[in-house]
Amino acid sequence: MTFADPKENIKNLDLKEGDIVVDFGTGSGHYAVEAGKRVGDKGIVYAIDVNKASLEHLVAKAKDAGLGNVDVIWADADEIGGTKLKDNLADAVILSNVLFQSENKDNMVKEAGRILKVGGEALIIDWDTALPGLGPTSSQVITVDKVEEIFTKSRFTPFRKFNAGEHHFGLVFKKL
Repeated sequence: MTFADPKENIKNLDLKEGDIVVDFGTGSGHYAVEAGKRVGDKGIVYAIDVNKASLEHLVAKAKDAGLGNVDVIWADADEIGGTKLKDNLADAVILSNVLFQSENKDNMVKEAGRILKVGGEALIIDWDTALPGLGPTSSQVITVDKVEEIFTKSRFTPFRKFNAGEHHFGLVFKKL
């Protein structure tokens, strides 16, 4: 079974050397590490998570990958201001398999908009189906239409849809 591939999915962002990327709910850090490779030594990736153990694991993973540009932040992206980052800081935000878990999706999207520069991109990867014992329950699955509704009302415009892997959808929005 093939699931979402961070290396392939991140290609849907227009990342450049020196960009600033924020990975909400970084978890295992696969997207943070891939982003770190793409933005190079002049760029930075802020990996946000509420789970300290995940962040500690990511520090070791980034070091093993030879990346000195991945900074971890213990924070809650479900709160406006919760990431502890400045307004209009980031070129891109990644929300991979995190919206379905969010207790306040509107706040999470507003927080993404707060820290993104105008024209910045938000990469959304999420489950399109429930699988027993893996991923979200049926009641947690968030639809593409619902994601588009939340982002559009938070001053984003849909930019790209793509196949994000088996059981996942992929979207990119631009901040207006």
